Amino acid sequence: MKKRALFEKLPDKIPSASTPAYAVAALVFLLFFNYITVGVHAFGDLILFLGATLLNAVILASACYAQSRVTRYITTHYGELQKTLIRVALTISALALVSGCFVLLTAWVYIDQRLFGSTLTVHTLVIVYVVNLSAIVLFTGLWETFDALARWRQHEINTERLMKENVNGQLESLKAQVSPHFLFNTLNSLSALIGEDPEKAEQFVDEMARVYRYLLQTNHSSVDQGDFGQLTTLKKELSFIESYGHLLKTRYGDGMKLYIHVEESFLDSRIPPLTLQLLVENAVKHNVIRASRPLTIFILSTVDGQLMVRNNLQKKNLTAGAENIESTHVGLINIITKYQLLSEYRPGLPEPLIESNHEFFTVTLPLIS
Repeated sequence: MKKRALFEKLPDKIPSASTPAYAVAALVFLLFFNYITVGVHAFGDLILFLGATLLNAVILASACYAQSRVTRYITTHYGELQKTLIRVALTISALALVSGCFVLLTAWVYIDQRLFGSTLTVHTLVIVYVVNLSAIVLFTGLWETFDALARWRQHEINTERLMKENVNGQLESLKAQVSPHFLFNTLNSLSALIGEDPEKAEQFVDEMARVYRYLLQTNHSSVDQGDFGQLTTLKKELSFIESYGHLLKTRYGDGMKLYIHVEESFLDSRIPPLTLQLLVENAVKHNVIRASRPLTIFILSTVDGQLMVRNNLQKKNLTAGAENIESTHVGLINIITKYQLLSEYRPGLPEPLIESNHEFFTVTLPLIS
C-alpha cells in the first residue's frame, strides 16, 4: 500500500544568501586576500593582479571545499541530538586543522617563495589564522543554534501531529463502538444471553464495561500526560483486546476465534493505544465470519521482540450485504502514521510491516522498550 509522506522538509538551518550577494562577498574577500598576501602593489600591475587573483582563488576555493566536505562528514556520522557536544568539538577541531594546513601552504607560497613579490609576514599570517579560528567558532555556534531551533520546531510539530493521530484513532474506535449497528448487535447478544444464561450475560456486561473504560482512560491519558500518554503497555492493550474479543466471540459464536500468545518478557513493552483494536476491527470488517468458515486472528510475539497480528483471508463479496464497506485503509494509515511520528523520539524505530497473500493478512508491529 502507498504510504503518506509525514514529515515536512526541515527548513534551512541558516538562510542561504542569494547568488549575486554571495558572488559579491566572495569577490570582495578575494581582493582583500590579495592585499594581505601580495600587498598593495598587486593592484598596480594587471598581469601580477591576475596571477595573484587566480592563485588565491584556487587556494580559497580548495579550502572552502575541504572544509565543507569535513563538515558534511561529521554531520552525517554525528548528527544525532545526543552527540551535539561531540559534533561541535570535532567540527571546530577539524576545521582548525584544515585551516592550519592552508595557512602553512600560504606561508610557503608567499613567505618562503616570495611569489609575486609578496610582503606577507609570519605575524600577519598568525593574526589571519586567529581571526579565521574565531570565525569558525562563531559560525559553528550559529549553525548549531539554528539546528537546535529547527529540531525543536519539528519536535513540536511531530508531537502535535502524534497527539492528533492518537485522537483520530480513538475517534475511529469510539465511532465503531457506539455506532447504532454495533450497539444493536451487542445489546441483541446481551438480550439473548439474559434469557439463556444469566451468568454469561453478567460476564458479557463486565467485558463491555472494561472495553468502554479502557477507551475513556486512553483518551484521558493522551490529553493529560503528553508524550507518555501516547503509548500504553502491551499488557494493558492485550487485556483490553481480550475483553473486546469476548464481545466479538459472543456475537459471532464459533465463527470467531482469537488466539493470543505473547511472551511475558514483552508485556512491559509499549505500543500506541488501540492499535490492536484497529487491526482486529479491520479483520472483522472485511472478512466473512461463519461457523463453517471461522475468522481466526492470532496475536503472537516474535523472537526478535515484535508483535505479529495475523488473520486468515476470506474477503467479503462486495455485493454480499450492507455491512460490507470497501476498505479505505484508514486504520492502517493511522497506525503507520503513529509509528513514523514516534520514530523522532526513537531513532531507528522501524515501521509496521504489512504483508498479504492469498491465505493470510499479517501486520508486524515493533514493540517499544
